[in-house]
Amino acid sequence: MPMDTDKRPLVELASAAAAATAAATPTASSSSSSAPFPAPATPGFSRLVRCNAPASSLPGADGGAGAQPAYPGNAISTTKYTPASFVPKSLFEQFRRAANCFFLVVACVSFSPLAPYRAVSVLLPLVVVVSAAMAKEAVEDWRRKQQDIEVNNRKVEVFDGIQSFHETEWKKLRVGDIVKVKKDEFFPADLLFLSSSSDDGLCYVETMNLDGETNLKRKQALEVTMGLNDDLVFHSSKAFIRCEDPNEKLYSFLGTLYYNGQQYSLSPEQVLLRDSKLRNTMYIYGTVIFTGHDTKVMQNAMEPPSKRSSVERRMDKIIYLLFVILFAIATFGSIVFGMKTKHEISPGNYAWYLRPDQANIFFDPNNASFAAFCHFLTSLMLYVCLVPISLYISIEIVKVLQSTFINQDQNMYCAESDKPARARTSNLNEELGQVHTILSDKTGTLTCNSMEFLKCSIAGVAYGNSPTEVETCYGEIAETTGSFGHKDTAEFKRSVKGFNFTDSHLMNGRWAKECFRDAIEMFFRVLAVCHTAIPVADRNSAGMPYEAESPDEGALVTAAREFGFEFYHRTQTTISVHEYDPVVGGKVDRTYKLLNILEFSSARKRMSVIVRTEDGRLFLFCKGADSVIFERLSKDNGTACLTKTKCHIDEYSEAGLRTLALAYRELTEEQYVVWNQEYSSAKNSVHTDHDAAVEKASEDIEKDLVLLGATAVEDRLQNGVPECIYKLAQAGIKIWILTGDKLETAVNIGYACNLLRKEMEEIFITLENSSTNASEGSSGEGNRTSAFEEIGRKLQDARGKISQKGTSTSFALIIDGNALTHALTGSLKNSFLDLAVNCASVLCCRVSPKQKALAVMASDFAIAQFRFLERLLLVHGHWCYRRIAAMICYFFFKNITFGFTLFWFEAHAMFSAQPAYNDWFISFYSVAFTSLPVIALGVFDKDVSSRVCLEVPSLHQDGVNNVFFSWSRILSWMLNGMCCSIIICFGSLNAILVQAVRQDGRVAGFDILGVTMYSCVVWTVNCQLALYISYFTWIQHFVIWGSILIWYTFLVIYGLFSPAISSTAYHVFVEACAPSPLYWLSTLMIVVTALIPFFVYKISRTLYFPQYHDQVQRANSKNW
Repeated sequence: MPMDTDKRPLVELASAAAAATAAATPTASSSSSSAPFPAPATPGFSRLVRCNAPASSLPGADGGAGAQPAYPGNAISTTKYTPASFVPKSLFEQFRRAANCFFLVVACVSFSPLAPYRAVSVLLPLVVVVSAAMAKEAVEDWRRKQQDIEVNNRKVEVFDGIQSFHETEWKKLRVGDIVKVKKDEFFPADLLFLSSSSDDGLCYVETMNLDGETNLKRKQALEVTMGLNDDLVFHSSKAFIRCEDPNEKLYSFLGTLYYNGQQYSLSPEQVLLRDSKLRNTMYIYGTVIFTGHDTKVMQNAMEPPSKRSSVERRMDKIIYLLFVILFAIATFGSIVFGMKTKHEISPGNYAWYLRPDQANIFFDPNNASFAAFCHFLTSLMLYVCLVPISLYISIEIVKVLQSTFINQDQNMYCAESDKPARARTSNLNEELGQVHTILSDKTGTLTCNSMEFLKCSIAGVAYGNSPTEVETCYGEIAETTGSFGHKDTAEFKRSVKGFNFTDSHLMNGRWAKECFRDAIEMFFRVLAVCHTAIPVADRNSAGMPYEAESPDEGALVTAAREFGFEFYHRTQTTISVHEYDPVVGGKVDRTYKLLNILEFSSARKRMSVIVRTEDGRLFLFCKGADSVIFERLSKDNGTACLTKTKCHIDEYSEAGLRTLALAYRELTEEQYVVWNQEYSSAKNSVHTDHDAAVEKASEDIEKDLVLLGATAVEDRLQNGVPECIYKLAQAGIKIWILTGDKLETAVNIGYACNLLRKEMEEIFITLENSSTNASEGSSGEGNRTSAFEEIGRKLQDARGKISQKGTSTSFALIIDGNALTHALTGSLKNSFLDLAVNCASVLCCRVSPKQKALAVMASDFAIAQFRFLERLLLVHGHWCYRRIAAMICYFFFKNITFGFTLFWFEAHAMFSAQPAYNDWFISFYSVAFTSLPVIALGVFDKDVSSRVCLEVPSLHQDGVNNVFFSWSRILSWMLNGMCCSIIICFGSLNAILVQAVRQDGRVAGFDILGVTMYSCVVWTVNCQLALYISYFTWIQHFVIWGSILIWYTFLVIYGLFSPAISSTAYHVFVEACAPSPLYWLSTLMIVVTALIPFFVYKISRTLYFPQYHDQVQRANSKNW
């Protein structure tokens, strides 16, 4: 590696190089060791990196102490707030809520003479509620901050620029640094992979943190940098990189390395992404190219969207309704007050005792309109308790506790993977009980994503006798076994992961006696060579285990090993296989020189490798989807073999198996040389058409193939999937499944998992030529229009069929990927949606990964197995929905009960704006005396047990139809509150006001009346909750009766303060109320009377007009 002593910044060097090129003509004496400088940047490719030079020496740095780096540092921050922004930003978040904003305005106005009570009593509840919410935000953000600190302070070895590597924190890394990452460590930034402990420059990474996949990905360093695998060689190593700007694309990368007088194209194979982990490699060296928030994982990070449930959205509407009621009663009272004030000086109505001629501006009969307006403002403050100030924070507390119960549910814990259920957000708990449609992928969601090689077809002959899961479900094992392959005699079969093949004709080298021995040998060779898997040394394994990019590939390589073609070693340029040689009668070692890998992608649907054998022959081995392979076959392929292979593939698909076709082509030296030049040129290009150029070059070589046969692997359903889907269907939940399988495979798996059932009528929406990808537009504009019209007709016919038969018949819609492409286009979109929502099941087959993105959303709840969805929705969903709905309804009931007692008292007092209660009574009503019982209701109440929820899945429809939070139920709770307020207010007035209450015979005054009314309110709302609760625990008893006890305790303690503080509460309970039998008797009679309407309504509805959930609850009342 040449010594680069120029310390100028990279941009300066590049500019100087460009100027020198323009001013002088290169000579033969020019040093070849000087790396060419990057050309001027093209849009999107402006990033320049000087390897082994920290970013502080890049543009904008002057070498001084105050130099600023050109690119961001490697520290990350995922917090929502900073110390400076927390208070203003969190306050803004809190006062975006209409209720909090209203209370803030009221609190401000309460400092004026208009306030009916002291300002501090209005301000304190608002401060408590907002502070609690801000504290919650602060704790959550502090946790994110701690996680950031932990990540930023992780250690990594970085080259000091002189002679050695030393440990430093991730946050100190800069663009251009060279780092050393060891096995099982995370990559600290996006790195250009230079070299590894492996001589062939390979390493393997786990990207589970990026894409959720546990399969290892193979990365390959450039051959020119593979020698940089020692700490001592970096002190003189310098290079330049021009690459794409920071972006969110995880699987693409374009750039150029300028090094040692040459330039080299860079691809995703040379990029190691932050947060992926090094596996099966002792160490790697890499150059930092993207840091911090420029890394691809951080470019993909975004603030999670704010999700609100339908219950919360309706709750907002109720809040607005309460505001309307509040303004209405305030307006009504102000009008009455204005009229009364104006008449106070009129003849015959002169209120001499009020001295209206000397009244202040707020009671001036000569300016009654202004007095009425002031009274309106006072009334707004007086009736502010109608709006539940603690509603939002109470719901947040309840939802957090509900999420804790979900996380700790042992019935949703998967012992195999050691993963419990996880509620990643608490905002949508009640939405679980209202789910009406499930959209799911098949592979890895319904299935185990653990493939087993089961059957194969070679040269038109079917092999394999093991029954499939679909055959087992249908009981067709005996009938179908003979059609798939040879009947086999029972023999010992060892258990091999990924291999469940049974057929003695191919095992233990017996394939050599078959008629098509050469084709079988080539078939196994393709399985052993055409892949990107890596062997893993494992002494405990019966055979060589493999790490593959997909379970399918791992199963195929394992099958090759079991058939006698054991892949055991890979380098950058070779693949070594222990092959069974029928001539020798044993295994021989053969090494294939790996020339090119044409990788699999969802668009290509195939993978190829080009290898050179030990005797110099060139072969292209290819495997992929049958539709793709068949259209690339040579015209010389035997018709009989092709026809039989197609027939076998159809049979495998009907049995629910995943199929791949295998083919090969022998190349001449001239063909390969010409093609490789075209392919290398396309691979090295750095422009937006890079992928298209590479694909075109691949197409040119993947043709004239010779068909070998097909493989069939099985991805078994997870335990409990059929039962879970059946229960969800009974619950009225519609299920949509997306799969890339063929139509026949998808349908049969649909029956195996109970997605499709015999009583269903099936509707097929497919294109006649299903092998044509409509989305690619390869058939021309005319064919696309014809297909669009065809799908439109089929959708219209299907909708007509459903409308004719109505709801008496359940329908299943089966649609393929090509038809789905058209169905989601233009005017057909709404027609397709109308059809799909009227079907009990929807099965989308031959769906591309891009179409599957419909189902890839940020998860709010995570479960380890599909079967846990049954309990999550039918048990926790039902409980959470019912609890939250009841909690909100009760909140409004208790606030209307309390608020309207003030209104009725105002009406009795001719709207004089005199509050019926002490100001601190009003302040603590929602915060202290009624808050805990409603929280307990939202956390612990159960109408039925979990067993009943599972046994009667149709209970889920209560949530889907919003039974517990319908407008009729909400308004009935509000009406109940108004009835209770009337009974409490007028009952207290008539029972207390004219009676002798004190021991000295004095009648009750304003202070005793207020305590009596307030006591009745506290007793009524808490006892009302006790009547509603279906499932009592000691916690409910404690908080309900404890809240009443808290009220009396507060009344005693508060009454001990001086009259300047306690005002109307001074000694009122100890001296007047407690010793008076009238107080206790009145409280008892008024509370019982107030509870009677709800009690009668509940009993009558349950006995004579029961709803479905009432019937289920009564039938199972003893089965908890």
